[in-house]
Amino acid sequence: MMHEQAGKVALVTGAARGIGAAVAERLARDGFAIIVNYAGSEAKARVLTDKIKDSGGQALAIQADVADAQAVRHMFSAAEAAFGGVDVLVNNAGIMALAAIGACSDDAFDRQIAVNMRGTFNTLREAANHLRDGGRIINFSTSVLGLRLENYGIYAATKAAVEAMTAIMAKEMRGRGITVNAIAPGPTATDLFLDGKSPELIERLAKMAPLERLATPEDIAAAVAFLAGADGGWINGQVLRANGGLV
Repeated sequence: MMHEQAGKVALVTGAARGIGAAVAERLARDGFAIIVNYAGSEAKARVLTDKIKDSGGQALAIQADVADAQAVRHMFSAAEAAFGGVDVLVNNAGIMALAAIGACSDDAFDRQIAVNMRGTFNTLREAANHLRDGGRIINFSTSVLGLRLENYGIYAATKAAVEAMTAIMAKEMRGRGITVNAIAPGPTATDLFLDGKSPELIERLAKMAPLERLATPEDIAAAVAFLAGADGGWINGQVLRANGGLV
C-alpha cells in the first residue's frame, strides 16, 4: 500500500457500489482512511469496508441520505469522532431518472433535485465549515452537459448547478488551501448504467468516444485520485471531463 496520504481522511458519498466504491478503494490504496457513505446499501457498504480493512487500510461505513441536511451533519460529526477530521470530500452520490422535459413527473424532478443538487449542497456546506485546511473537494458532474442528449434535461440541470457551485466555492475557500473541482464522467460500465440497456445500445455508446470503449469505474477513480493527491494541488475551480474524448 502507498502511504502518500497517511493520516488523511476521505469521505466518499454513495460509496457502496459502482464509481463510488471504486473511488473508495483507490483512495484507500493511496493511504486515505475512508468514510464509506451509503443511503440504503448497508450490506454492500460493509463488504467494502471489510475489503479495505483486509488490505491494511482504514474504513468506516456511515449511513446518511445526502438529501437530509441533519443526516449529513451527523455524518461529518461521526467522521470527526472516528478519525479526527475530514480532508477530502468526494460527492459521488446521485440519481438519474431519464424523461423528456414534457413527460417528467413531479416526483422524478423532485428526487433528482433532492439528491443531486441539494445533496451536493448539504455536503458542501458541511465541508466549508469542517474540512481541514489544505483539503480537497471533488464533485460529480456529467459529460451529458456537453452532449445535450434528449431525456437528460433534469439530470443535466442538476449537474449544471453542481458545476456552478464548484466554481464559486473554489473562490469562497480562499486562504484555506482547499481546492474545489468536479469530475464529469461519460458512459461508464457500472451496474446502474448497464441495467436495462440492450447489448446494441451499450456497444453504440461505447463506440461514441474515440477510444472506443466505456469507462471502467477505475478510470473515473483514477481521475478523482489525481485531484485528491499531491499532483492535483494546482487544479482548482475546474471541471475535468473524464470521458475518453467523447465531448
